[in-house]
Amino acid sequence: MKARALVAWNVRRIRVDRSISQERLAYDARIDRSYMGGIEQQSQNPTIDILERIAETLDCHLSEFFLQPPKGVPPPKTLRKGRKPARLRRRTK
Repeated sequence: MKARALVAWNVRRIRVDRSISQERLAYDARIDRSYMGGIEQQSQNPTIDILERIAETLDCHLSEFFLQPPKGVPPPKTLRKGRKPARLRRRTK
């Protein structure tokens, strides 16, 4: 796996494991939300300073962004879209 893909994979994995939205992570790390999305989509090439801010925000060591995932592990899932909690649908008779 190339370095940019590895960073994207691990940033998303850690972010989703901690239930943090891209928007929240970007705000707390003082970077633009679309740039944060670009990092996870591998379209942006972040500097070491940006990665360091993201690591501090996620409370992890920078080296965690470069851990190779085990073979066969599916990509990290995304968080549920939207800001409102899911509501139960009413059954109609």
